[in-house]
Parts: sequence; structure tokens; C-alpha cells
Amino acid sequence: MFINMSRLGKKPIRIPEGVEVFISDKKFKAKGSKGEIEYQIPSSINLEKSDGKIIVKSPIRKKNERTRYGLVRSTIANIIHGVEKGFRKKLEINGVGYNASVEGDKLKLNLGYSHPIIISKPKEIDINIKKNILTISGIDKSKVGQFASLVRRQRRVEPYKGKGIKYKKEIVARKVGKAALKAEGEGAE
Repeated sequence: MFINMSRLGKKPIRIPEGVEVFISDKKFKAKGSKGEIEYQIPSSINLEKSDGKIIVKSPIRKKNERTRYGLVRSTIANIIHGVEKGFRKKLEINGVGYNASVEGDKLKLNLGYSHPIIISKPKEIDINIKKNILTISGIDKSKVGQFASLVRRQRRVEPYKGKGIKYKKEIVARKVGKAALKAEGEGAE
């Protein structure tokens, strides 16, 4: 008897038009306009395909299996979304002289250090640079997010002047400097 345990896991995954899905021997493969991804399904999880939807099922009631059950469902949903539309992260580079460029399969970052930082980009990821906006895109959500995080980690935004790399919609809490605090204290007297 199969029991749906997770609220997320209960939701069926709709297969959009233009996406082909193959399930065989604990392997899940999705093929769409952006590319194809293969995923190894854990042994305790079963997938059922019917009426243009995928249903995730698990017979085990243990807590660690329940968490895996929801994770498998969201991973498969992300794979289907990725092969259909893809994923994208935008990073903003702020600072005088800070810039980025793509040279072959390498990303070159000039971030105020004595030397440029060179990062090898995975072949599944595309990088587009316009002015100070770096757009990282691909079909695998985890690889896009991981590469964006790696780039951001090279020079995080500092809170005083706002120099560094941040996600496009990220809000950085700004701090006033010592001089501003000192001037504020003199004016209060």
C-alpha cells in the first residue's frame, strides 16, 4: 500500500506540452526545448505517469523517507520546468573598476583585488553580461544557483558603500560610517 505523506509530495506534477518524460528502472529522464536531464530515483520512491501528470509514491513511513519523498517531487518538478523554460539568476556588480567578462569557458572578475579572479564555468551554464548585470542561466536549477553563489562569494557586498556582488533583487542593509555618527552626536548638543 502506497501512502502519500508529504503535502508537497501529494501534488501531481503536470507535464507541459513539448516536454517528453521517460521513467524506467529507477531512472527519470525529461527532454524539452532547452535540453534534457536524467535523474536517479531513490529506491524507496516510485513514480507513476498517467493523464499527462506524474505522481510520486512511497510505501515507507519513516521520517527520513518522508523528507526524501517531498524532495524527489520538487526535484522532478524543477527538472520539468528547467527543460521547458530554464532557470536564471541575475547578479549585480557595484564598485569603481569592478567588472566581469567571459573569455571562452572562463569568467574573469575584476573586483578590486591585486589580480583578476578567474572561474571555470560549467558547460551546462550560459553567462550573459550587460553593463554591471551578470545573468547566469541553464536548465539545472541547482547548478545555476550553485554557480551564482560561487560568483557572489568572491566579493560580497559590504554594508558601508555597497561595493561588491549581490543578487539583483537582494536588499543590503546599509550602515552609516563613524564620521556620520560623530556628526550626528555633535548636532544633538
